[in-house]
Amino acid sequence: MTHSISEIQAILGDQPLTPTADVAPSPSGRFGDWFTQELNEVNGKMVQAEQGLQQLATGDASSVHDVMIRMEDARLSFQLAVQFRTRVMEAYQEVMRMQV
Repeated sequence: MTHSISEIQAILGDQPLTPTADVAPSPSGRFGDWFTQELNEVNGKMVQAEQGLQQLATGDASSVHDVMIRMEDARLSFQLAVQFRTRVMEAYQEVMRMQV
């Protein structure tokens, strides 16, 4: 059973289709701006960890525990950023494989 476009338009009338669900407002910033900000935070954590390691090597560090916490925080942040990049690249490649 096939219907022509004119039959469907006769059913719908002249009124355009409107979505029934509310559309979420778009975020205020752009994805690129957000991603750059997050990368800057990861870089800041890496720099702090490196400074703490240098202080530990020179004997100026107040606590080995604090240095290790900063290093682990930087490591985890970096791993998260790498995983995020990997997932974004996989999604991009999947979109590029789609046939139009």
